[in-house]
Amino acid sequence: MRRCRWVARIAAAVTLVVSQAAAQVELVMVEQHGCHWCAQWDAAIAPIYPKTPEGAFAPLRRIDLRAPVPEDLDLAGRAVFTPTFILVEDGRELARMEGYPGEEMFWWGLASLLRDNTEFGGEQE
Repeated sequence: MRRCRWVARIAAAVTLVVSQAAAQVELVMVEQHGCHWCAQWDAAIAPIYPKTPEGAFAPLRRIDLRAPVPEDLDLAGRAVFTPTFILVEDGRELARMEGYPGEEMFWWGLASLLRDNTEFGGEQE
């Protein structure tokens, strides 16, 4: 019985260390008030994004185009167009996709960003 508790504690500690060491990947959406394409994305993608493998792997974070870039983000440069989708890992930019060309092209582009820049496997993480 004591051994089982000891093994369980070690397993819990290892799980905690591994989960803390895992990189935090986010999809940062740069948007602005009145952006037609942002509204299109919100209507077609926003409701389902968190329920997808992509959304589970890279949760969405929104920032305003005109606001200062949050201090925890290290971007290659300021976004110029909205929407701009920036893939970040631990706050550092990995890649970006500018514009919203429609639902099918968004998913294709996001899959390419994730596949080429992360360990995303296409299934729930």
